[in-house]
Formats: sequence, C-alpha cells, structure tokens
Amino acid sequence: MTTEEPSRPTPAPAAEPASPAPGGAALGRRLRDAARYALPALAVYAAIRLVGLLTVYLWARNVGASPGGRLTRADGNWYLAIVQHGYDGYEKTQSNMAFFPLYPGLTAGLDRISPLSPRDAALIVAWLAGLAAAWGLFAIGAYLHDRRTGVLLAALWAAVPHGVVESMGYSESLFTALAAWTLYALLRRRWLTAGVVCLFAGLTRPTASSLIPVVGLAALLAIVRRRDGWRPWVALLLAPAGWLAYLAWVGVRTGRPDGWFHIQSAGWGTTFDFGVYTVRTGQYALAQVTALPLLVVTVVALLAIMFFVLSLLDRQPWQLLLYSGLLLVTTLGAAGYYHSKARFLLPAFPLLLPAAVGLARAGWARAVTVLVTVTAFSAYFGGYLLLIWKYSP
Repeated sequence: MTTEEPSRPTPAPAAEPASPAPGGAALGRRLRDAARYALPALAVYAAIRLVGLLTVYLWARNVGASPGGRLTRADGNWYLAIVQHGYDGYEKTQSNMAFFPLYPGLTAGLDRISPLSPRDAALIVAWLAGLAAAWGLFAIGAYLHDRRTGVLLAALWAAVPHGVVESMGYSESLFTALAAWTLYALLRRRWLTAGVVCLFAGLTRPTASSLIPVVGLAALLAIVRRRDGWRPWVALLLAPAGWLAYLAWVGVRTGRPDGWFHIQSAGWGTTFDFGVYTVRTGQYALAQVTALPLLVVTVVALLAIMFFVLSLLDRQPWQLLLYSGLLLVTTLGAAGYYHSKARFLLPAFPLLLPAAVGLARAGWARAVTVLVTVTAFSAYFGGYLLLIWKYSP
C-alpha cells in the first residue's frame, strides 16, 4: 500500500475543463461536463434499479400489497415516524434516537416544501441519493482506472443481492453517496470537500465510524509531510464533527454520556463480540435448512471477505482498503441482526472494484452477460425480501 496517488489514465477533458471561465459560469460548465461524462453510469444504474422497482411493483400488485408501503417498511417506518413526530423522549424500549438525523431531516424538508406525502418524499430522497452514490462510484472507478470501470462499478452496486434497499426509504444510499464523494475528495487531496462531506456522513449513519478514521489518518499524514498547508487541519477537525455532535445530543437527551450506545445495546440488542455471533449464525445457516435471506447473507459475507483479499492483492489505494476493512470489522464483528448484515455492507462499495476491473478487461459482451444475470437475481431477491420475508432486509 502507498499513501501516494495511484497511477491512472489521464483524466478525460470532460472531467477537467482546459480553460476555466470566471465565477459561477466555470462551475456550471464543469458540472455539466462532469454529468455528461458520468451519464452512462447513471443511466445503467437507473435502468438496473428500475428493473428491481418494477419487479416489486408487479409482485406487490399481484398479491394485493402496497408497493410504496413495502418500500418503506421496517426501518423505513421508523424514519417516517421521525419525519412526522420527531425524536421520542427515550421512554421507549426501542428509542428512535438510534437513527441518525440527516436522512429524516432531508425527507422532512422535502415534505414541507412539496406536495409529496412523507412516504413519497422519503423515497424521492433515497432515489436521488442512489444516483448521487452511483455518480461517486463512477468517479472513483474512472479516476483509478478508466471510464468503463467506473460504469461497471456503479452497475454492480445497483445489482447486488440487497440492491432493493438502495430504492427503499432507508439511509444506506445517502450514506454511500457521502462516503463515495468523501473518498474521491481524499484521493484528489481536496481536503475541505472531504471534511465537509464526511461531516454530513457522520449525521447519516453510525457506520461513519469507518469513514472518519480514513479522513483523519489521511489528514495527519499530509500534516506530518507538510503538504497542502492548513487544509488538512480543517478536514481533520470537520470529519468527526457531525458524528460526535449527534452522539453528544443523544447523550444530553438520555442523561448519560454513552446514551446512543446504551440505546443500541439495551433497546436494539446490538453489541460488539468480535464476530462470535456472526460465525455461529453463519455456520447454522450453512448446516441447516434455513430461510433464503440468511443463506444469501452468509454467501455475501464470505464474498465480501474474498473481495477484500482481492482488493489487497490489487493494491487498492489505502484509503479505500481502510474504509472497507473497518466496515467489514464493524459489521461482521457486531452481534445481532444477522439477516441485515448484507444491507449494512452496501456502503462497502470498494469491495466491488476488483470485479468491475475484471469485467472491464473482459469486454462488453461478457460484462453485459454478467450484469443481466446478477440484475435478474437482484430483482427477484429484492421482491422476496419485501413480499415474502417478514423481517427487515
């Protein structure tokens, strides 16, 4: 691993305009050029997710269920309750203060300024966040390798088994978008952007604990090497601010400094046991006749470990490796909610980079064959999770 920028093809002119115009005109032109450059990735991502949504819609209508209701079930209902009624007073066994505020905050804002219902607003925010995430994945893939790799990275993320969650009223898509753009900014040494975006990621999901150390370490390395002046210092201070601010707020509301962690363990049964629970449940899922989602989660966990090893062998930039590694440790090392662990790993998108690189080198015919197959399974499994499986995805 190296802390230097990895070798890569020369960026396309569309991503870096050659002659900048003054003021807002330059920014507008750069955004248009970047959007045009990323358009194939966004189109493929949207098409794959549309297949998944149509599958859920037709399946739900066939069994007399509400598609919108299924897309906001389980955790989605908790977010909607926060949008409509705010955070509770910690009197309940399962307090909704376990859920971080940015996603319900954006949903509430859209609900207030538009004629949309809270449920529709939640879905619109999630769908837009999914597109932003796909754009971020494309940017990283294209920067490190080439445009084709970027497109395939976004496409593979859309077609993972739990890809339906990217289209649900959940916060995974928003966090993935913020994590992707934070990491892209780090790779480009854009410290202020990395710090600000990481701050918002810290307000989105507790898994920002896997992103904040990456920004912090990168900033410290730049400071030690006396690179980029004062900007790494600002990133170092901004990166943990959102995450720490929310934990502090929950601490004040609950009257105890570890309030959020207490809610997680006492109310939601989530603790950290270094993977003992995960290994035991995975062994059971493989050795017994078990529900399909548990088997898929087990396979996804094994594949995630395999792809992390491949990422090490491919010498991915250390920023991506550290982020993926921390997400694997915090997800697989936690006890509870085994059926949701594949969903919790959705933001670990750098794990898909070896597959994207391999498909890019294999040619479009082979890549399309693989994408069609995984899209078909993802669409079916997404419908299964929402219409047959009784628990959260």
